[in-house]
Amino acid sequence: MTENLEKETALVEAVLYLESDPIDQGGIAKKSGLSKEIVKLALDNLGERYASAADCGIELSQIGGGIMITAKRVYWENLKEYYGKKSEGKISRAAMETLAIVAYSQPITRAEIEKIRGVSADNMIRLLLEKKLIHEAGKKDIPGRPVMYGTTKDFLKLFRLNSIADLPKLSEGDIEKFELEGE
Repeated sequence: MTENLEKETALVEAVLYLESDPIDQGGIAKKSGLSKEIVKLALDNLGERYASAADCGIELSQIGGGIMITAKRVYWENLKEYYGKKSEGKISRAAMETLAIVAYSQPITRAEIEKIRGVSADNMIRLLLEKKLIHEAGKKDIPGRPVMYGTTKDFLKLFRLNSIADLPKLSEGDIEKFELEGE
């Protein structure tokens, strides 16, 4: 362990354990009463401990700009059916397709989603808004000022992404599917 910070590391671990959402280093410092520098060292200690222990089923994950204790990816695939949020539930292929379009093309309007999908997106947008996977991200500066949609922190948490930049890269063929004519 770096700098022999056992108690501080244990305190940071306790804060992370008690948090149900990702928390940034500043939030951990505030709740623990430790400096940001000590929190960073404690997080490094935890990350090393979790990564090096073969009998450890948890890891630190960067999600939506914060840090969380999560099940290691290798175990999460087996456990998510039982421990995933009930509200996440399974979403249909159409909803997943709509969510992918929003994720890769955001901010995007309903009409733009429909142009890419080729079918009405009203129900899928409503469902994704209810599940808090997308949100209204403003209005487009064109006649009618349509609502633009983007993904939420819940989306990042569900897919264990730190940011949209962590989305898998698209192939050339897939990129063409997400582009609108004339762009």
